[in-house]
Amino acid sequence: MDKILILDFGGQSTQLIGRRIRQLGVYSEIVPGDVRLDALPLEGARGIILSGSGYSVYEPGAPSVDRAIYELGVPILGICYGFQRIAADQGGKVEPLGRKEFGRARVTLTERTALFARIPEMSFLSWMSHGDSVTKFPNGFSAIGRSDNNLPAAFVNEEKRTWGVQFHPEASHCQYGMEVLEAFAIDICGARREWNMRSFISAKREKLRERVGARKVVLLISGGVDSCVVAALLLTSLPGDQVHLMYIDTGLMREGESEEVRESLAGLGARHVHVVDASERFYAGLAGVEDPEQKRRIIGDLFMNVQEQEIARLGIENSFLAQGTLYTDLIESGRGVGNKANVIKTHHNVRSPLVEAARRRGLIIEPLASLYKDEVRVLGLELGLPQRIVSRHPFPGPGLAVRILGEVTREKCELLRRADLLFLAELRSRALYDRIWQAFCVLLPVRSVGVSGDTRRYGHVLALRAVASLDAITADVYPIGMTDLLEISSLITNRIPEIGRVVYDVSSKPPATIEWE
Repeated sequence: MDKILILDFGGQSTQLIGRRIRQLGVYSEIVPGDVRLDALPLEGARGIILSGSGYSVYEPGAPSVDRAIYELGVPILGICYGFQRIAADQGGKVEPLGRKEFGRARVTLTERTALFARIPEMSFLSWMSHGDSVTKFPNGFSAIGRSDNNLPAAFVNEEKRTWGVQFHPEASHCQYGMEVLEAFAIDICGARREWNMRSFISAKREKLRERVGARKVVLLISGGVDSCVVAALLLTSLPGDQVHLMYIDTGLMREGESEEVRESLAGLGARHVHVVDASERFYAGLAGVEDPEQKRRIIGDLFMNVQEQEIARLGIENSFLAQGTLYTDLIESGRGVGNKANVIKTHHNVRSPLVEAARRRGLIIEPLASLYKDEVRVLGLELGLPQRIVSRHPFPGPGLAVRILGEVTREKCELLRRADLLFLAELRSRALYDRIWQAFCVLLPVRSVGVSGDTRRYGHVLALRAVASLDAITADVYPIGMTDLLEISSLITNRIPEIGRVVYDVSSKPPATIEWE
């Protein structure tokens, strides 16, 4: 199969580049950026993309590339750090900017080359995220675009079939970004459109059967989209007796979540479903803990401890543990393909010490680890899951614990559950739920003075969060109308008297993340 190789230098959107290439119907494969040429999986490779990075090319320890790659003769595209990497490696110069170029920036093309042949205009809005700039081009390279800050935005060396762009065409905020990637993969590289979700399912099922053999697989399932899709994939790939689904009630779930999970599991046709009420253990473990990273670690370890005890009780030791880990979980936890990724926030199913230990023993199965949320939803529908499950808003693995800032208690969870139920119900009744990628409430660690009738009230402060996104890598605040916000706020404070003030979070990702912790 034709493919585009992507060299990963630790950029937060490296996998998104691969996702966009696959959207075009072309298979993509991500490898560490510093891999030697003789270790590259070159069979079928029609082109190479150098990713972004949090490093500067002139820093000690900055990720480098085997320069023999430049002599392969296949087309090369450098993106952001990759653009600067090419410049530095070929004899150019990269220097720090006095002021970082971040966010939307207009790029004006100075020359229309094959890379921009699909763009109908000579000027477009790009997405920038860099603190360095190419100040001297290598010999043989010419500028083909500049930003509105008069900084180099793109160059080309036609003879070497090498292009570079300072902006991020993979970002959903970048106008004509897909056209740039399509021009590279299809027009310049000549890659055939041979990849789709059915081919992914076929390959994944073959790998699952080969790896699992006759051993059993235990899946910790939350009832959310990711774990339900993994359950459907396992149940349609392996004999039913090998698959055990375990739902651990942490006490950190949304209102009615446990009941809905039981219904979902029954609908999947699973033969072995184990429901464990461990809420008291989770509340006790989180008592007095305020640090969000510590909360995630505690929850991850408790999940593994409860799961191991239940597996021993059921007599199914030495089983594989399956998880609904997505690539967004891996990259935010610093577990991308390469070894240069930064930790944004720890996901309990990635960096928990007990999860890491199981991974070292080769007992972790993560069939969705190369996919983004939108791909998982497509996969779920392809596997026959109902739309109501597939279209549910994402819910974090640590549950309400990362939506309660500060210490987590049973009382705060009950309060947040009531508010969240009201908020989501109102979004549905106003036909807003399906337009929003993710919506939820956050209980803040502050109280605010208010008035109820003629009485002073000192109530909790609740934040409402709703975002629009395509892939969870970037997200914009969803513009809920002011009338709707006023009515929803009034409803919450009237029906839940413990809440005295409601605010609406208008932060985009980046710089914020979607969840608050």
